[in-house]
Amino acid sequence: MKKFLLLGLFIVGLSFALFNFKGLANQGTFESIVLDFREDIPPAQVEKQLSQLSNEYGLAPQLNSEFSWQDNLYLVRGDRDLLGRLKKSDLSKYTEYIEPAYQYRALDTPNDPLYGQQWNLRSINAEKAWADTKGSGVTVAVIDTGVSRVPDLKDTKFVKGYDFVNDRELADDDNGHGTHVAGTIAQTTNNGYGVAGIAYEASIMPLKVLSAGGGGNIADIAEAIKFAADNGADVINMSLGGAGESNAMKEAIAYAHSKGVVIVAAAGNENRNSASYPARYANVIGVAAIDSTGEKAPYSNFGAGVDIAAPGGDTTKGDAGGILQETISIDPDTRRPGFAFKAYQGTSMASPHVAGVAALIRASGVEEPDLVTKVLQESARQVKDDPMNHFGAGHLDAANALVVAKRGNFDFGAIFGDFFRWLRDNGYLNPRFWIDGGVYALLPKVLMVVGSYIIAWLLKTYFPFTWTWSMVSGLVAGSSGLFVLRGFYIFDLPQWPFRVMGSSIPELGSAIQGNAALNPIFASVVIPAVLVVLLLGHSQWKWFAIGSSIGVASCLAVSAFLAPAPTLLWIGSGIGARAFLLVNAGLCFALARLAMKGEGQVA
Repeated sequence: MKKFLLLGLFIVGLSFALFNFKGLANQGTFESIVLDFREDIPPAQVEKQLSQLSNEYGLAPQLNSEFSWQDNLYLVRGDRDLLGRLKKSDLSKYTEYIEPAYQYRALDTPNDPLYGQQWNLRSINAEKAWADTKGSGVTVAVIDTGVSRVPDLKDTKFVKGYDFVNDRELADDDNGHGTHVAGTIAQTTNNGYGVAGIAYEASIMPLKVLSAGGGGNIADIAEAIKFAADNGADVINMSLGGAGESNAMKEAIAYAHSKGVVIVAAAGNENRNSASYPARYANVIGVAAIDSTGEKAPYSNFGAGVDIAAPGGDTTKGDAGGILQETISIDPDTRRPGFAFKAYQGTSMASPHVAGVAALIRASGVEEPDLVTKVLQESARQVKDDPMNHFGAGHLDAANALVVAKRGNFDFGAIFGDFFRWLRDNGYLNPRFWIDGGVYALLPKVLMVVGSYIIAWLLKTYFPFTWTWSMVSGLVAGSSGLFVLRGFYIFDLPQWPFRVMGSSIPELGSAIQGNAALNPIFASVVIPAVLVVLLLGHSQWKWFAIGSSIGVASCLAVSAFLAPAPTLLWIGSGIGARAFLLVNAGLCFALARLAMKGEGQVA
């Protein structure tokens, strides 16, 4: 009964997700409807249909232009309701198509001469987003090394900030990091000079918490967070981080969140399987970095605490791969500050991209910080294969974020809505999770489990036994493991235990590394043989060993037949890998059959 209930919930949930999915093809706005009459329809029949439109609907069809008579292309004023009625009417018999006359707009391309070098803004679809908003009315607090008014920040709006390092109101930059970060968020744009920023009509609140050397303590940072919340900041960006959990920091973040502030932080640059603090705290959007090709930046942290990925750049092959903004430049001899356009890399550069888009979302009317986070994650471009959580929800997409923000319909109150949202956020309502998730997909995993049961039933004909938990657990461990756990990313917890629990025995050899390739030692008869040798003398655990051998046989057989290109470490993919898996599947079956001979009748 429980199985049928779970299946019913899954089907209802999947139907809910698919019903509410609206692709880009259906998201446009329109005020008119296109009627394209078939070319083989006589002119008299076309005129008759036009007359009926006028009489029945009160419409006044017009040729689109003087050239439209060749294609019989007409326009009528109308909305989605009229569009639906026309498609269901007899008019559809005489037309090639009846469709919305969607409104397109010119994309806003800045006149800043170095904008062509800002691959990062184009990669997040900033131009399309600017057609809706540039962030006017939103304040972004930059908690960093301070911000100096370099020439390309001349027309950017600033509000009062504070220097917590030197205890003064003027929060100028003496490092260059904070000014660079502020430029990504709101560099003066369309001024015929330099580069562009993401939310360039937003205001910057400079809060200096890091010294000229780039270091600072959590007391200053916590105070800066509260200062931002108390002085009208809508978004906080923290391109900083480190180790060590802080109650003062958690308290400040909770306070700012309670006052409606969206908090964004860099994941860190240690290439470590967890984000740094403060990105790891609750109510903070942790941002990983990608390079100009959309791949994980080699330095970026990943795993726990990563919520989304944005351009952070990679300058190892030159400045063209970095994030270009104007910032201060300290003369090494005189130590006097100047200014220059510099290409930086780091999750510090990725974080302000998300903060800038969060400002655009706030400017579009979405104010609740949890909703802003929801919009960012729902609108991100998902990455199909991301077992190590390099990208969180996916790649940042400013234009799509505003589409999702305008769509609205955020129902946080309904219990069923919360339930479905939980399922969706964990991947279970995403058809891609189940259908094309590679080695973790539902269909192969179900076949592995079912196959192991079928093999067991076949052997039961010759070697009768009674089902118990030891046999069943062996079948599951060998065939699929608790595979749904492989997609779990729980805040501040390492992910490798979930990958291990979610792996079958053949997958254990590469589970910790998150590698989809199978280790030939584990994906063979070796582990089942060891288990049989060790456990055959035990009255109960021997059946776990036998079940594991059967499960591994099923797993290897299904992988050999169904995987598009099964890959084995040190062996590669192709016919050799398939042959290896099939041979070992046969050996595992033979081992199980041999182990069952002469055994008792209780499993």
